[in-house]
Amino acid sequence: MFASAVQWGMALPRPSPNATCLITGASSGIGAEIARQLARRGHGLTLVARREQLLVDLAEQLSSTGVRVEVVPADLTDADARAALVEQVQVRGLLVDVLVNNAGFSTMGPVRLTDRDRELSMVRIDVEAVVDLCTLFVPAMASRRRGAILNVASTAGFQPLPGQAGYSASKAFVLAYTQALRAELRPLGIAVTALCPGPVETGFNEAAGISDDEAASALPKFLWVPADEVARAGVEGLEKDRGVVIPGMGNRVGAMAGHLVPRRLLTPIVAKQHPAMRRSD
Repeated sequence: MFASAVQWGMALPRPSPNATCLITGASSGIGAEIARQLARRGHGLTLVARREQLLVDLAEQLSSTGVRVEVVPADLTDADARAALVEQVQVRGLLVDVLVNNAGFSTMGPVRLTDRDRELSMVRIDVEAVVDLCTLFVPAMASRRRGAILNVASTAGFQPLPGQAGYSASKAFVLAYTQALRAELRPLGIAVTALCPGPVETGFNEAAGISDDEAASALPKFLWVPADEVARAGVEGLEKDRGVVIPGMGNRVGAMAGHLVPRRLLTPIVAKQHPAMRRSD
């Protein structure tokens, strides 16, 4: 019912009854909005996150539009749980045509004050899960010469962030990994895009231990982009086979500046302005 209403991009596979879009971190925020974008295009969805009830609520909303939606609760810090996703898809007779690695979170504060377990959990979700899920699902895409991958990085990946050292390093990894994966898979007809949002009001900051008010005081209002606009930019970028998508002109300028300004000049400025660093003084 959707295909006739959509002009398909060459990089995003057409919906198919035996294909699915596997989206991690789909329970809220950018992940939920990406699910809505793909549902509008007629794609079946496999929603993955820890919070099952939120997934169920979203699945009910989206399935009412006529697309197939299933919910798979999973803790992506667990390698066995990630591996089980392959079986969860296969037992339903489905193939993963679109992989969206969106799950992630940030810690806040200087490294000397961080919690070891939380830091390692962040790396397992933000880095390890991205690599693992690509490793699990890319071979089948490559053999079919069909598929698309959207990895959610961040503008934080373009420069070091004192106060979020592990997070900015994790997102720098995701950005570089995605660009390398794109070069490997493009000759096989598989699209790979890195979505790099700036600040978004999704509850992400509060989960990291900093309020949106504190974040807003450190980041100009024009940098903030709503989650639905970020998701739309990411999916449209995937359709158009763009390697890197940065929603918002201010964020694109900021990412370029962060990439080009010498680190010895940039990092002291960021350290002085970051709310989590000011709080720890």
